[in-house]
Amino acid sequence: MRNIAICFAVLIALFAGPSAVTKTADTGRLVAIDILLLPDAAMVQRVEAVNRRLLKESPGGFALDATHIPHMTLLQCYVREADLGAVRRAVEDVFRHASLKDMRLTATGYFNGPVGPVNATGIVVATTEPLASLHRNIVDAVTPFIRHGGTAAAFVGMPRSATIGWTVGYVDKFLANSSGPKFSPHVTAGAGNANAVAALLAEPFTPFSFTVEGGGIFQLGDVGTARKRLWTLRPQG
Repeated sequence: MRNIAICFAVLIALFAGPSAVTKTADTGRLVAIDILLLPDAAMVQRVEAVNRRLLKESPGGFALDATHIPHMTLLQCYVREADLGAVRRAVEDVFRHASLKDMRLTATGYFNGPVGPVNATGIVVATTEPLASLHRNIVDAVTPFIRHGGTAAAFVGMPRSATIGWTVGYVDKFLANSSGPKFSPHVTAGAGNANAVAALLAEPFTPFSFTVEGGGIFQLGDVGTARKRLWTLRPQG
């Protein structure tokens, strides 16, 4: 009877499939990653200008720099450190079939969203079918590797801040709250106090076009910042 029970348990595990695995905590070290697009100079210059303004009016924010990269998120999630190579290969395959160099996007306005006790702001990007399709394909490719139960230890610097609890939960719930029909492309410019952000949102915004310089995988920092480059692809042509 004992052998029959063991065989039955093994069959259940085999037929449970990858989706069942992703719902359980994993004993391997987890890394918080952002699979993202790198915007061109036109967008980078705009968000950097907003970032400088927010820092002047709200010194407690973060500066966009070499370890806080302007970006447009396609997917945030936790994966096992041991799976990073497989994740990279899956993402690279999607990017290489996506014609990133031909992607034309439009910035349509500013946004504001609470990040724990602070206000994040940046530039909204209109969703196009190629962009939505790229997002879906990235989600499909990476879902088998997604794990849950990440902590501050999964982020660059193991941050201890008033916002890290919010960030930990946001990444864990990205698939449920920010993917598929809820995918909302944007480029975050920084964080500021309510008055600084309100003044920015009250100003007129002229839409502008921009392109994509490449894509990549970065390890996340607090408040969704792209802190550590793990891999990037910049298409030729």
